[in-house]
Amino acid sequence: MSIPQLLLCLSLSMLCISSKPTEKKDRVHHDPQLSDKVHDDAQNFDYDHDAFLGADEAKTFDQLTPEESKERLGKIVSKIDEDKDGFVTVEELKDWIKFAQKRWIYEDVERQWKGHDLNEDGLISWEEYKNATYGYIL
Repeated sequence: MSIPQLLLCLSLSMLCISSKPTEKKDRVHHDPQLSDKVHDDAQNFDYDHDAFLGADEAKTFDQLTPEESKERLGKIVSKIDEDKDGFVTVEELKDWIKFAQKRWIYEDVERQWKGHDLNEDGLISWEEYKNATYGYIL
């Protein structure tokens, strides 16, 4: 083995040893959080209330008396029990939570739309979007 070949092998070995390891990329799709509250089953029920009822409805429930809260939850459980067998299955509960979250998303989109549609014509022009998003600085 000649000196240039030896130097080349040594250089390649050093390059491999000192190179940066490949970054681990997270390729897993994560579902969005159901609530911005801390999830602790033993201590904090706010997360469950937000996920189960939706953020706005959970705020309403916080203001109710225990009797009113129980009555309203009974009505909601009747809506969740799709097959009307008197029991709520895991799938029915998942479907309800998805429904509650979608409803919140649609309501939020509607609220955002109204905030951007300044002339209330049902359309958002570039000027309206630009002014609502960036103000009058552009």
